[in-house]
Amino acid sequence: MRSVDEQLARVVAAAVRPAPVRVAISEAQGLLCAEEVVAERALPGFDQAAVDGYAVRSVDVQVANEDPVVLPVVGEIPAGSRQPRRLQPGQAVRVATGAPLPTLADAVVPLGYTDGHQAKVTVQRPVPSAAYVRRTGEDVQTGDVAVRRGASIGAAQVGLLAAVGRNKVLVHPRPRVSVISVGEELVDVDRTPGQGQVYDVNSYALAAAARDAGAEVSRVGILSPDPRRLREVVEGRLLLSEIVVIAGGVGGVVGDEVRAALADLGDLDCTRVAMHPGSVQGFGRLGPDAVPTFLLPGNPMSALVVFEVLVRPLIRAALGKRNPYRRTVGARLLSPLTSTKGRRGFLRGQLLRDADDGEYLVQPLGTSGAHLLASLAEANCLVVVDEDVTDVAVGDEVAVSFLAQRG
Repeated sequence: MRSVDEQLARVVAAAVRPAPVRVAISEAQGLLCAEEVVAERALPGFDQAAVDGYAVRSVDVQVANEDPVVLPVVGEIPAGSRQPRRLQPGQAVRVATGAPLPTLADAVVPLGYTDGHQAKVTVQRPVPSAAYVRRTGEDVQTGDVAVRRGASIGAAQVGLLAAVGRNKVLVHPRPRVSVISVGEELVDVDRTPGQGQVYDVNSYALAAAARDAGAEVSRVGILSPDPRRLREVVEGRLLLSEIVVIAGGVGGVVGDEVRAALADLGDLDCTRVAMHPGSVQGFGRLGPDAVPTFLLPGNPMSALVVFEVLVRPLIRAALGKRNPYRRTVGARLLSPLTSTKGRRGFLRGQLLRDADDGEYLVQPLGTSGAHLLASLAEANCLVVVDEDVTDVAVGDEVAVSFLAQRG
């Protein structure tokens, strides 16, 4: 039986990052930047008012502390104005937030420091030079790197790209993942199952898990284990995918049929991995591009756990993430649990935080049975139990792997 760490190393070593592509910045969120984005203009591009008020020379209002200063208002500059204005000594110009400052003005007096009059304004408090002014290049200078290669593009990065005038950016794209369910007993969710039939859970659940991991997903749906049809579909998906996931094609007679149908596409290593649930699984690289291909158990609970432990890290590595693994913390157990000797347990749990000392606590959900999908839906973590441990008592510390938070 192969260890989890050995199988995981084999899987992650197969990660291939898709070639960078240039996309609109509105489509770049969640991806890694594949270039150094150098600002071709300063941000801001001109001295501008940071608040609504009056543009002045600070020297003209420096005594307002002792005695209010009255200045004639010689104009108004709205945001977006292209009309150049020049301020003379002893004058003020009313400005809106974001408006360009007139020549010679070095400060803005906020409206709250004045009486707000239009023709002659009384300034009741002084302001120092550069007060309430956003200077040219204060945020980004021409030639600065605005977004670095390898940076994760989030809302702030999208905003910065827009601010420096970039409408497109080079990114590492999402790896394409194809998800297939195999089984004569499966029906889609828009049909009523007959005698001996069950709904296809895997293609929906695994597609959702792949999407959560950051992939671009194609849910192929249900295939029968007919060798010719299966080979034809898989061969086609290999040309369109960076990763292929086949659920229900690893154990029993169906597993033999699936492996035989795909044998000439590459080497599929079907083995037992020292984990539970999901011990029996397959992995290989198929097709002319050696596409990583997984054979997962047909049981939805087991398939999702194997996906979480092995497939998700591959997707994250293909995205270029420096650390493709989930965050892990130590937590105190609130109920006892048992695990299978010789296999690393990945058991469902609800992670909590002690209100008094902030310590992590974890409540196991359900039993160690592999079929309890409902408890996985309630879980926000997996409790990881070492291979040599069979019983864990209340209060013992265990390793806990975070799952995606449901919004």
